[in-house]
Amino acid sequence: MKPSSRTTIRFAACVALAIVGVAGAAVLPDDRADIFYSDYKGGGMDITGESVLVRKKFSEQFAVEANYFVDKVSGASVDVLSTASVIKDERKQKSLSLEYIHDKTTYNLAYTNSTERDYISNTTHFSLSQDMFGDLTTVSLGFTDSRNSIGENNGTAFKPDVTWLGHSESRSFEGGLSQVLTKDLIAGATLEVVTDQGLLSNPYRSIRYCAVPSSTDVCAGGALTGSQIYPNTHTSTAIEARAKYYLWYRAAAAVSYRYFTDTWGIRANTTEVTYTHPISNLWILEGRFRYYDQNHATFYSDLFPSVDYQNFEARDQNLAASTNTTIGLKATYAFLPDGWKIFKRGTVTGDVSHIHFKYDDFRDTRDYQSPTFTGPAGTEPLYQFNATIYQIYVSMFF
Repeated sequence: MKPSSRTTIRFAACVALAIVGVAGAAVLPDDRADIFYSDYKGGGMDITGESVLVRKKFSEQFAVEANYFVDKVSGASVDVLSTASVIKDERKQKSLSLEYIHDKTTYNLAYTNSTERDYISNTTHFSLSQDMFGDLTTVSLGFTDSRNSIGENNGTAFKPDVTWLGHSESRSFEGGLSQVLTKDLIAGATLEVVTDQGLLSNPYRSIRYCAVPSSTDVCAGGALTGSQIYPNTHTSTAIEARAKYYLWYRAAAAVSYRYFTDTWGIRANTTEVTYTHPISNLWILEGRFRYYDQNHATFYSDLFPSVDYQNFEARDQNLAASTNTTIGLKATYAFLPDGWKIFKRGTVTGDVSHIHFKYDDFRDTRDYQSPTFTGPAGTEPLYQFNATIYQIYVSMFF
C-alpha cells in the first residue's frame, strides 16, 4: 500500500530554476560524476534513496547530464494505517538533460520518467536564462509539463494487484531574477504558477465522519470511514525572495522567504536562514534553520459531522493546518584538492536534517483504534512526530 507519497517526504527529484546563483558570463559547469545515498526515518516511514549522476561537456557550449535514482519505502504513515497494511514499494527514476550555451543565453531541456508499482510519471522541462547588464543580472524562464497515471494496489507488497484509476496532468510556469547588488551581496526572486487537473486525491487515504450526525467536533456515537472527494483542478502560486551576503572572512550568510497560495484555500510561509563557513581549502561547513507553516484546505476536516457533509471532502495530513521546523548541518570535505589522474578534484559531503512536524487539526487515530482508548472520536491527541534525514554523496570532477 502507498504512504504519503508524491509529497515532500518522498525524495522525488524535480527540475526547478535556480533562485540565486553567482552571476557571471554563462559557463558550463565542470564534468562530474556523483554517487548519492539518503535515509529518511519519521512518521512511521523509512525511505532510502540511491542515485548516480554523470555530467559531460562535449564542447564549451553543449553538455549532457544523466541521472538514475531509486528510493525504497517501508512502513505506513499514520493517516493510512486504518486502511492499509505495511508498505513496501520502490520508485525508479531516470532523467536526461541537455544544456546549450549561445552567447549569454543558457538553454536547458530535460526529460524525467518516474515509475512505481501504482504510479507512472513522465515530465518534460524547458528553461532558459539570460545574463545581461555586464553579467550583473540574470533572468530565467521555465516551463514544466508532467503526465501521470495513478493506480491502487489492492494486493500486498509481495503480490501486488494494481487497478489503474485515472490520470492527472501538471503544468508549471517559472520566472526568476538574480541581481548582483554589491561585490558582497546577491539577491534574487522567483515566481512559479502550477496548474493540476485530473485525479488529484490519494486512493489510500479516507475521511472520517460521525456515525450519528453531530453538531460538534466530537462523535459520541463513534466514527466511520469513507472515500475522499477532491476537486479535479488545482492552481497554486509561489513567490520566493532570497539574498546572500559574502562576509569578509570568506564565509557567507543567506536568508530566504517563500509565500504559497492555492485555489484550495491553503496559505503557507517558509523562512530559511543558512550560514556557510570554509576552513582552509579542505572543508566547507553549513548550518541552516527552516520554519514552515500552513493553514488547512477549505474542504479538509479531521472529522466530518455526518456522511456526505459537503461536496468535497478530504482527510489528508498534507492538507491539514501544520507547522514544521528543520535544523540542518552539512559538511563537505575535499579529499582530492589537487586532483588525481584524470580527476581535477574530489569531494565528499555529509548532510543531516532533523525535522519536527506538528499538526493543529489532524489527530492521531491510532489511540482511537486501541482498546485502551475510552474517549469519543474527535478527542484523540493532535498528531506530531520527528523525522531525521541523512544524506551522503561523493562528487568526482574531471
